[in-house]
Amino acid sequence: MKNDQTQSRHGNPNGASRRRVLKTAGAAVVATAATAAATGAVAGAAHAAVRGASAAATDGPYDVIIVGAGYAGVTAARELKDQGLTSLIVEARDRIGGRTWTTEFAGERIELGGAQVDPKQPNVWAEAERYGIARVTEGTVPESFVLPSGDGFATVPLAEGGARVAAAFTPFFDGVEEFFPDPYAPFSREDLLIEADRLSMRDRLDQMRLSPDEEKLINGQTGNLSGGSSKRGAFTMISQVWALSGYTYEGYQSINTYGLEGGTVALLQAMLDDSGADVVLNSPVAKISEASGTVTVTTQSGTEYRAPHVIVAVPVNVWKKIAFSPGLPAEYTGVSGAGIGAPNVKKIMLRVTDSSAGAFVGRPQEGFPLSTIAPLQELSDGSRLTLAFSTDPGLDATDPAAVQRVLREMVPGIRVHSTKVADWGADPYALGGWSSRQPGMLSGPYRTIQQPLGRIAFAGSDIATGWSGYIDGAVESGITAARQVGAATPARF
Repeated sequence: MKNDQTQSRHGNPNGASRRRVLKTAGAAVVATAATAAATGAVAGAAHAAVRGASAAATDGPYDVIIVGAGYAGVTAARELKDQGLTSLIVEARDRIGGRTWTTEFAGERIELGGAQVDPKQPNVWAEAERYGIARVTEGTVPESFVLPSGDGFATVPLAEGGARVAAAFTPFFDGVEEFFPDPYAPFSREDLLIEADRLSMRDRLDQMRLSPDEEKLINGQTGNLSGGSSKRGAFTMISQVWALSGYTYEGYQSINTYGLEGGTVALLQAMLDDSGADVVLNSPVAKISEASGTVTVTTQSGTEYRAPHVIVAVPVNVWKKIAFSPGLPAEYTGVSGAGIGAPNVKKIMLRVTDSSAGAFVGRPQEGFPLSTIAPLQELSDGSRLTLAFSTDPGLDATDPAAVQRVLREMVPGIRVHSTKVADWGADPYALGGWSSRQPGMLSGPYRTIQQPLGRIAFAGSDIATGWSGYIDGAVESGITAARQVGAATPARF
């Protein structure tokens, strides 16, 4: 989710597929090509062969059932295939992708979820190389920054604004190299990590003793990443990303540079095609139970699927909505109840004109109804496609007039003609946006919840060891979960 710019090139995300997409009982899941293009539904679903769910319902031919068809679940399916194991993916939505979502707005392909990849992210970069998916630079080069100034905002030249933000933000990370000397091994200095992990982002800001104007250059980002309040997000969460980015502001900012040709769905579909997995859509899972060497996955409609192993590849926030039998231990239920996925997150696409700031990057302070704003693409009618985020539950981002009123506080005269919104906080199959661990989670239950429970393994960007909150983390975690299952299951070749 935090990979936050948009694929602006044209292309059909719904090409032909070799996948078999199953039907759920009482629900048709194969869309027409026109519907798929309009809604961002499963790439290739309109052309896939269909068979009834009954073929897989009871004691079927699968070694593993995977709950969730996002990057973690699809990666796990591909890895299991390489181990000689078969899998069925059970997905709640009418599309693949999870918290990535390639769809359309204003006649352009857009990403309403996670979008970016970067050469600093080794897992997803390697997947794009493996399947020949080109990486493309995205977005319009901004002309200016719109930054908090006193009780309002000021438009400043791009270089000046970037320098001001970098100068304020860089000291926030003083000491990170000591407790994260190797960010891919985050517990290598656990003695130092424990102390740092006690801090919220708000605690770290308080330590810095900044002036109100200085803090406003930082707290909009820390509040946004936390889901609204810097008190919620752990200092170690953003610090690990800083470390993974090379301990520099330039490295941190550059991770939102590259998109995938054809959108995130293009790479995901290639991985799914390679996995050999079958997919059931429109099938929210209600219960997962293990007994006598078999795991049974029961959907909300009552359909049951059985296999020797299950991988739960849905966001941690959603675990609490699934009835597990035996029940999950306290570490798992506690983290799911508290939440890792940032609450209240909305990703908003805007079509705007009449910007007195030109193509601008907006960095409002914490508490403002919008957070980061960035230009994406000039459209043929002279309007501009623009991206914004909000963590304000009171903002109706589907109402262009409401968004325009807020945006005009930053850029007087700007017009918002239309919007398209993904409300990830309200999405019942996400219950939050990007990963944002809370204080004490990393040094506390995090390593425990990465582990399997009996024949049930867990995957997802939320529990990645490295790039948690990014597509790369989802791929990493899917690989790990498949290895955990494979270690307990003899491969068949």
